[in-house]
Amino acid sequence: MDDTTYIALSRQMALWREMSVVANNMANANTTAYKSQQMMFRQYLMPFHATNPALGRHLAFVQDVGILQDPDEGPLTSTGNPLDFAIHGSGYFQVQTMAGMRYTRNGHFSLDQNGILVNDEGDAVMNTNNQPIIIAPNEAKVTVASDGTVSTENGIIARIKVVRFPNAQDMHRIGSSMYETTQAPETILRPDVVQGMLEQSNVKPVIEMTHLISIMRQYQSNQKIIDEESNRRDEAIRVLSGVQ
Repeated sequence: MDDTTYIALSRQMALWREMSVVANNMANANTTAYKSQQMMFRQYLMPFHATNPALGRHLAFVQDVGILQDPDEGPLTSTGNPLDFAIHGSGYFQVQTMAGMRYTRNGHFSLDQNGILVNDEGDAVMNTNNQPIIIAPNEAKVTVASDGTVSTENGIIARIKVVRFPNAQDMHRIGSSMYETTQAPETILRPDVVQGMLEQSNVKPVIEMTHLISIMRQYQSNQKIIDEESNRRDEAIRVLSGVQ
């Protein structure tokens, strides 16, 4: 009887963690360039020696093995801000942080007091030479070509570095729409950078809400199995002990 409870509990624990992932997706439905996530599960088999061969030779438990990131591009929205950039297709902007190089698809940039192009955290956006992009105080008209080339009324200044990685699933979120990875970045020679636009979250709230309802129903169903098994066990103990 304990096996039934353990199997149900394994599923319930996995559902609880899946619910947290879905809830996090919903909370970031309006976060710039956010990529939705989903849980990955597998069946964990444990040898089972049953007296009745019809019961099989293994117990099947549920095990969550990781989180899969949805790489699909979110919709692009016009902002009218010349320092907002979006990447159409694959790629990440590279920024220099106190902890080293990090990567983001959130192109909401601005100029700091020194004229350096920075993100919301004040981290410098890198050019293709791994140097900050600096706009002089007397340069007012900033334009960015689709290949990332930054120009002003005085000519070309630099080119924004856009990189990609062999395995997008090995990109680890560190907050503020940024990622870190041990993979070596590959510079995209012909990126598709769009000025005056931002990539929105690729979360689909209606789908996530439907998913959340389904998870809650499955959780309740598993709880019912656990409760019924507990009642059967208590009844068996009562009968076998002769307690009336």
